Amino acid sequence: MTSLFSLNEISVSYSHRLKVTEQPKINSSSDVYELVCPTWDPDIDHKESFKVLLLTRANRVLGIVNLFIGGISGVSVDAKLVYQVALKCNAAGIILMHNHPSGNLSASEGDLQITRKLVEVGKLLDLPVIDHVIFTSESYYSFADEGLL
Repeated sequence: MTSLFSLNEISVSYSHRLKVTEQPKINSSSDVYELVCPTWDPDIDHKESFKVLLLTRANRVLGIVNLFIGGISGVSVDAKLVYQVALKCNAAGIILMHNHPSGNLSASEGDLQITRKLVEVGKLLDLPVIDHVIFTSESYYSFADEGLL
């Protein structure tokens, strides 16, 4: 029989380095692009990746997490992992971000499906998706700006 003391121990931690007033504030999709694009991987034009910007209730940036890396034409996203990180960091909202190596700023059907799924999960958890921004090395596309959230 397994005793309670022989089970795996779970540890959850989060630490922040900046004072709240030092954390960047997000007011628009252009703020997201200007903050994140300069730090995007050098592979922005070669490999698709998916990141999440974690926000406070006042839309201050808690941090950014690089969650998934794909190939030339796509990336697989697991909703459980997106919200696992957001919950661990006590985020009050999230902004989804991924790049299109092709340079095409149109949202694909897959982009729309995963966004709808993550929005629904966020409603259940009271942890809303504020935006989903598609990046290229030259510009961006915002789901919120286009009324798709």
